[in-house]
Amino acid sequence: MFAFFKPTRKVALAAIIAVSSIALAACDPISTGGGPTINTSKPVPVALLVPRGSGQPGDEVLAQSLENAARMAIADLQGIQIDLKVYNTAADAQTAATAATQAVSDGARIILGPLYAEAANAAGVAAAKRNVNVLAFSNNSAIAGGNVYILGATYDNTARRLASYAARQGKGNMLVVSGNDASGQAGRNAIQSAAAATSANVVGSVSYELSQQDVINSIPTIRDTAASNGATSVFMTATTAGALPLLTQLLPEAGLDPATTQYMGLTRWDIPAQTLALPGVQGGWFALPDPAKAAQFRDRYSATYGSAPHSVGGLAYDGIAAIGALVGAGKSDALTGAALTQGAGFQGVSGIFRLRPDGTNERGLAVATIQEQKVVVIEPAPSSFSGAGS
Repeated sequence: MFAFFKPTRKVALAAIIAVSSIALAACDPISTGGGPTINTSKPVPVALLVPRGSGQPGDEVLAQSLENAARMAIADLQGIQIDLKVYNTAADAQTAATAATQAVSDGARIILGPLYAEAANAAGVAAAKRNVNVLAFSNNSAIAGGNVYILGATYDNTARRLASYAARQGKGNMLVVSGNDASGQAGRNAIQSAAAATSANVVGSVSYELSQQDVINSIPTIRDTAASNGATSVFMTATTAGALPLLTQLLPEAGLDPATTQYMGLTRWDIPAQTLALPGVQGGWFALPDPAKAAQFRDRYSATYGSAPHSVGGLAYDGIAAIGALVGAGKSDALTGAALTQGAGFQGVSGIFRLRPDGTNERGLAVATIQEQKVVVIEPAPSSFSGAGS
């Protein structure tokens, strides 16, 4: 599940509406290309905003993992000095706005974080007043734009990767199966957009209520729609903690043969590891970051700090890596929007990534399947981007 996908819109007012109806929205004060100048001959002040102080144990773990990963990245920089200051947001929007304001007053030339969408939105609004860019850890595309760039993996990125691969494999006539909640609708919209941008086609869409009985009731409709519309694949938005186990069990039993109609998913099918044992996910397709690079980061982090990083901890490393690469060029405009969105992108802990002018990101993902309860990469993640971002 995309655990940090929270519906919010980047406006000064605290309006929260369904994610499915949100167009990409942005902080109004600055446009892409803005940002402060820096002196690259001196340590560059960077603020890290983490969810420490919320009172939730999980947020404390997250905060420490993000800080640890950021400091590991700083240690890896060659001849580039970063002056990192950490600010706690308590996973709260108002506190995040206050922290961002204080960070800029303290001299921060760029802000890394926060994590949660509402907090990132608030920090972006506050930082925009001083022309400072924000690299948020959120994956919610609705808050991206203006001076806010999101580092988290997005539905759009995953949908494009899988739709393109499916089309090249002759499985591009996709039936979308989604929950009717905000996350499911956002996933459906991402798949539809991906089809429009590739040679894949959405031939139908079936949604279900988030209850076991409604998922069961939707099975005949999914089967019949796939058959009548000529679907060569079924693209599911469900998570392993949600409807995915039930869908992948009942659809084959109902006659939708995965040997002829390819099953694929917008979320990770290998997390938690127990999912790999489910009969229904065998042979399914999903996308994931470069497994070798991701494992290398986990091993290095564990050796340094004595425990495994949180699953989003690597985003802090990526943010520092991008900042370091840009500062290393020695240009005073290294942290402007134009520099942050340069087409070549950056090398992160799980592969290549680049920031897009609309504030979202593109990550190089591998396509994988599950065979005999093991993850098997069937198309590796790209090692570089071809052409500039769009």
